[in-house]
Amino acid sequence: MVITDLASFAARVGLDADSALLSQALTHSSYATEHDLVSNERLEFVGDAVVGLAVADHVVASYPALNEGQASVLRSRVINENALADAARLVDVGSVLRVGKGVLKENGLERPSLLADAFEAVVAAIYLEKGFAVAKAFVLEVLAEIIVVAAQSTSTLDPKTRLQQWAGFAGLGAPQYEVHAQGSATDASFVATVRVGSIVATGIGRSKKRAEAAAAVAAWEETRA
Repeated sequence: MVITDLASFAARVGLDADSALLSQALTHSSYATEHDLVSNERLEFVGDAVVGLAVADHVVASYPALNEGQASVLRSRVINENALADAARLVDVGSVLRVGKGVLKENGLERPSLLADAFEAVVAAIYLEKGFAVAKAFVLEVLAEIIVVAAQSTSTLDPKTRLQQWAGFAGLGAPQYEVHAQGSATDASFVATVRVGSIVATGIGRSKKRAEAAAAVAAWEETRA
């Protein structure tokens, strides 16, 4: 999709072209500094949470066969900088995003981090004006193909096995886990730390197995950052 004007983009995301929130969402900090405006950074913060909840809710409802670890892996494949940058490209955020002269000169509109942040800011604008249901529908529409591909490539391997296979391919040796209990005897939880290569990640669970799986998911997400 190629969008060349704000009105077309606003219609695409379901907001008015004169929406103050949309204007803010499309204002990068570099442009805001040059023109004494409010940037989209605070909206990015809100949008990150909205996208996360929308995808998590969809994954739980649409893929009931996945366990907690597998669902986390699927979510991490969808909610990451590169995937959200692809989403931004799908709706052509770059054609209407306002950036500073320096960023423009350096082809900053091609940066995945900038595009992903702008997508989240736009989602936040939709959420704040139209509510979560509308924002969720937009997120799932744009991320639909990305979610399907991620689901197909998320095998039935549990997170620890997936991490171990990755470590083997990378020549890093087997991941090393350390687990300790915390809390009272009647309300104990476990904290697991996994080390693989230069990655150190932690996870918490009600059992040692769940804690190790959560740590493996956290480590896996770092490998894809």
